[in-house]
Amino acid sequence: MHLNPYGEYAVLLAASLADDWPDDRDGIEQRTRELGMTMRFPEAPGDYEAVRAVIDDWLRIVDEAEPARRAELLNAQMAQAAAFPRLTDHDAEGWHLHYRDDVDSLPHVLRAVISVGTSLHLVTRGMTRLGRCQAPPCTNVVVDVTRNGRQRFCSVRCANRAAVRRHRTRAG
Repeated sequence: MHLNPYGEYAVLLAASLADDWPDDRDGIEQRTRELGMTMRFPEAPGDYEAVRAVIDDWLRIVDEAEPARRAELLNAQMAQAAAFPRLTDHDAEGWHLHYRDDVDSLPHVLRAVISVGTSLHLVTRGMTRLGRCQAPPCTNVVVDVTRNGRQRFCSVRCANRAAVRRHRTRAG
């Protein structure tokens, strides 16, 4: 058995969906697989809109700078979706823990995985390791997975753009 850590991949999945929202439900499910989930989800009416609501709720956590309030928002999200941990063996992954009920709807699973994953990311890496890119006008999510905890930009492109802007300001 291994523990399903949810952490990094779940937060990166949420950021990917937030920064590049898919055109349809199939695009959401494809993104879940690209970023590490193996589950297939039965289609249900309203999935696309419900997952958008999950991501919008998650973005409120991203945008909350105060650690205590961020924790309060995360606790509310986990209360909606999390349950007693349970052993499971699906999709040839081997025995592992899920931190949610056996409800297999796409929005429910993503709310559980993203909220628990974000909580694990923040408590293991630091409550400030999630935010927005600091290279205006970019507003992409930054999931800081660096060793030193100083990631401020969503991409090398944005970091370079900010460096050029600083250089021009000093030279000008």
